[in-house]
Amino acid sequence: MAKVTLNQDLKREREKGTFDIEELTNLLDGGRIKTQERRELVEFFSKDPAFKDEVPPEYLSYVDRYEESVRKSCLMFYKINEWMDHKKAGGSVDLYQALLGGMLGSAVLKDGMPFALHYVMFVPTLMGQGTMDQQAYWIGRAWNCSIMGTYAQTELGHGTFIRGLETTATYDPTTEEFVLNSPTLTSYKWWPGGLGHTANYAIVLAQLYTKGVCYGIHPFIVQLRDEETHLPLKGIKIGEIGCKLGMNGTNQGFLGFDKVRIPRDYMLMKNSQVHADGTYVKSASDKLTYGTMIFVRVALIRGVAASYLAKAVTVATRYSAVRHQSELIPGEGEPIIMEYLTQQYKLLPNIAASIGMMFASQWLWDMYNNVTSELEQGDIERLPELHAISCCLKAVSTADAARGIEECRKACGGHGYMTCSSFPITYGMVTAAETYEGENTVLLLQTARYLLKAYSMAKGGNPMPPTVKYLSQSNPMRVPWSNTVTSLIGAYRQVAHGLISETYEKVERLVASGTPSELAANHHSIQLVQCAEAHCRLFLVEKYFEAVKIAKVSQQLRKVLNELSMLYGVYYLLKDLGLFLSYSNVRVSDVATIEEWQNSLLAALRPNAVSIVDSFDISDEILSSPLGAYDGNVYQRLMDEAMKSPLNKQPVNASFEKYLKPFLKSNM
Repeated sequence: MAKVTLNQDLKREREKGTFDIEELTNLLDGGRIKTQERRELVEFFSKDPAFKDEVPPEYLSYVDRYEESVRKSCLMFYKINEWMDHKKAGGSVDLYQALLGGMLGSAVLKDGMPFALHYVMFVPTLMGQGTMDQQAYWIGRAWNCSIMGTYAQTELGHGTFIRGLETTATYDPTTEEFVLNSPTLTSYKWWPGGLGHTANYAIVLAQLYTKGVCYGIHPFIVQLRDEETHLPLKGIKIGEIGCKLGMNGTNQGFLGFDKVRIPRDYMLMKNSQVHADGTYVKSASDKLTYGTMIFVRVALIRGVAASYLAKAVTVATRYSAVRHQSELIPGEGEPIIMEYLTQQYKLLPNIAASIGMMFASQWLWDMYNNVTSELEQGDIERLPELHAISCCLKAVSTADAARGIEECRKACGGHGYMTCSSFPITYGMVTAAETYEGENTVLLLQTARYLLKAYSMAKGGNPMPPTVKYLSQSNPMRVPWSNTVTSLIGAYRQVAHGLISETYEKVERLVASGTPSELAANHHSIQLVQCAEAHCRLFLVEKYFEAVKIAKVSQQLRKVLNELSMLYGVYYLLKDLGLFLSYSNVRVSDVATIEEWQNSLLAALRPNAVSIVDSFDISDEILSSPLGAYDGNVYQRLMDEAMKSPLNKQPVNASFEKYLKPFLKSNM
């Protein structure tokens, strides 16, 4: 591309900013040192010419795209070793989250990585559910990638309903082996990343049978392919599931077993054991097996939902500062589209949402680590609360991100429809997260079940965990609405409390009339989903305001953060206005005032829009979009991308002589 200079419209927008961009960057990263470390990491990996695409991935064949993703994955982990040698340190969680998440990892492998589940699920499961002896043997092999693993749970006929999985692992005490079998087509494992042709080992979730009794789902280490030839082992039926909306570099696969035998100690036995004679020893809690899934859900909120939404709003906001369209005032020329209130409404709430997700995810990550430490001591008291909040936050965050990315795409007009804009691939990656690691509606229903139990406990006067403490408080009497943070938080609390208490009473009335509790819950399942969403939205709003309150920042930045947090709360209040009119202090007569509050927040944030997305500090390599590059030279970059099309390598395509010319001549 020819040498370019900074777009003047974008330059003027940056000059309007009222706060120190670097200060917000440091806050979002967790400190100045964290920012420095992240930038070093980005420079080391994304700037390496070995990762550059000679041909954009969308022009490669399906097979070529997979092979290129394997090449880059291997290269990435060679680079990880270089990085660790350079830093004289081991691999950290932050390092692998950066490389496998929606930021740095997407700069190298835009459409997913076949090694991802090895580090995201295979290794964490070994660490969380293996005995000390099992960890000593397997983690060393897994950590240095002398074996490549995946996590095989979902089946062709069963997904989120774990207890319904059909794969069996039957213990044979005569040989001290488990026999794995896939009794039906629907019992084939389906979807695990890297399973198709990449992994040679898997942690397989199967129904454990011993002494004629089924003890439910347990994890087993299973070798899938020969370590030398990579050929499938005897009894292993394995392959790739085909092209998808997104994540086509991830190599998702299927897996079936035909009486495959594995040693007894290939069952991960930290929590439950099967002795040599077949005696089963139960774990303290059957919920301990689900620790890996909770870890992934927690990681998804920042690593996928918040990160990809931040990328989308960065692209759309910078584009909106460059693109001129129509005439706002006749005769005064075409303004940049950021001047239109409707454009601000599309972008600024999504900017606010991405930052809100970052704050909430940090709180949840801290809680996850605390609860994990407690589990190591045998304390499982806070596990249900962690499970409930991680379920609904994963569901709401991924749904918000997917909607937000699509709004950002449409905010860029026709250019947003281009593959090179990065919106299609970004949307494909995020909408996938709405279904994997628990389909969102099912997760919300799991949270709702917890909320009904919590409300019952609250009615009984029991002490309540922090995230549901508000259920112990009687819903306050309605008082006049005011455009204040106190009123806003109170309204969200009223909606969540009101929905949960009302739905609880409805379910209880059905049960009292003789309806089984499961059918009573199903009858009110739409309301139960609303309960979980309202609970989660309250959590997000509260954590947003808490994070801003405790942040050690300048007054200029605090003002912007306060405006963002208020915009987030007001935006979703108006989106769910019916619920707030039904359960909170908001009255119909207050709506116009609240709408004006929203407009005033949009106006206040408008001058800082570009500065805020600049604070995300996302490099051009990570954005990978001509619409969102830092220099703002959209049109030259779009033309450069167009010239990469293989169809532009020749002035006349071969199809002219083969088909088009004969067709045209036949009509003369």
